[in-house]
Amino acid sequence: MKTSETAKTPIPHLAEPCWDDVSRLPIEPGDEPLVPMSLAPEPVKVFPAYARLGIPGAVPECYVRESVYRRLLLVARALPPGTGLVVLDGWRPWRVQQYLFDTLYETIRTHHPEFDEETLLERTREFISVPSRDPSAPSPHLTGGAVDVTLCDADGLMLEMGSLFDEASPASHSDFLERSDDLDERQRRARDHRRLLYHAMHAQGFTNLPSEWWHYDYGDQLWAHYGGHVQAIYGPTELDTIENRWRRQ
Repeated sequence: MKTSETAKTPIPHLAEPCWDDVSRLPIEPGDEPLVPMSLAPEPVKVFPAYARLGIPGAVPECYVRESVYRRLLLVARALPPGTGLVVLDGWRPWRVQQYLFDTLYETIRTHHPEFDEETLLERTREFISVPSRDPSAPSPHLTGGAVDVTLCDADGLMLEMGSLFDEASPASHSDFLERSDDLDERQRRARDHRRLLYHAMHAQGFTNLPSEWWHYDYGDQLWAHYGGHVQAIYGPTELDTIENRWRRQ
């Protein structure tokens, strides 16, 4: 799809995932390694958002599976001149997932004391999946197949996307700006940027989490769910450490 067409092609509306259905999808994991996105050439940029924000346990790098790495390069090279791809997060340690989940859960509970436990969990899972290292149902970011991305201009500054990364509000839903014909100029630019990102990622086999314009998946259970695949190919994984290497040797 040409760049001019992506700006005119709306992001389709997708239902939120039923996490019980997602977790039941089988996983046939291989041994594909995690690789650092900082190896990538221009026009890919890496900004490990959680490490920069001081999140406890966050790593100062964005790791993804090798196939995800190569597909992200193809995405970046297909973008129009002067536009780059920014990787904000990839593989995530379990304790970071737990911290994010707990923090959002408590924030929602503070602002909405009327919510019962079921509603609190539902609202939290809208933006942060339940921390899980279960080999049969891992959190997407623990697999190295989930990646958070945005776009930047030729100077490396991030483009307007209509909401902030990790903003837990309805405006972060991927198709939020598709629901109104009364957008101002800034909102129209953000809508077109979302469309460009969505279609560029989709063209390389990624699927999008509907509640987060920045979140894309390849190979994990969410990818299998939204892509109509019978199974996932990435289970939970860990970084290769010198201790693990010595054990194997």
